[in-house]
Amino acid sequence: MAVRATDPLVQVGVTGELSKAAGLLLVDDEADADVVVAVAESGLRTMLSAPTRLVLVADEPREGELWAALEYGLVVLIPRAEATPQRLLRAIADAHHERGHLPADQLGDLLRGLSRLHENTLAPRDLTLSVLSRRETEVVRLLSEGLGTAEIATKLNYSERTVKNILHDLQARLGLRNRAHAVAHALRQGLI
Repeated sequence: MAVRATDPLVQVGVTGELSKAAGLLLVDDEADADVVVAVAESGLRTMLSAPTRLVLVADEPREGELWAALEYGLVVLIPRAEATPQRLLRAIADAHHERGHLPADQLGDLLRGLSRLHENTLAPRDLTLSVLSRRETEVVRLLSEGLGTAEIATKLNYSERTVKNILHDLQARLGLRNRAHAVAHALRQGLI
């Protein structure tokens, strides 16, 4: 586990408190840490160098800061007023086991942001929040029902070449070996 803070005194204080805990191994290099505790006033992007399991201690982060935290692997967000040593230890354990926690208002902001991302950016480009585009989802769903390339093309009003290209691009992008692997992957991930 590693600790990062924008204020050097806060860094020393949090590191000192957490070093007292049994079973925690503190490291200086966050690349060696399975969890990073970041205490941020602002400038999260400059504090961290690589995505990791992140426990963020912050007063209500703005939307951009919340998105940056997600890019760096945010698992648990703790309001600064709740950042007791016991709460930090519980948050570290949660992050280690990939059990996420966000305060309700931050979760609401995040969900509204995801909705805006979908409406304004993804949907106009036929992209989704899942791995598959709408076209890929339809083709793989029909493939899972046993339809062949020609039947899928007819059903979706595509050319056979378009169906083959969709499947080829999907397989190449996700490293899937064949059509059966594409269907199995989609089913396992709950995409169809």
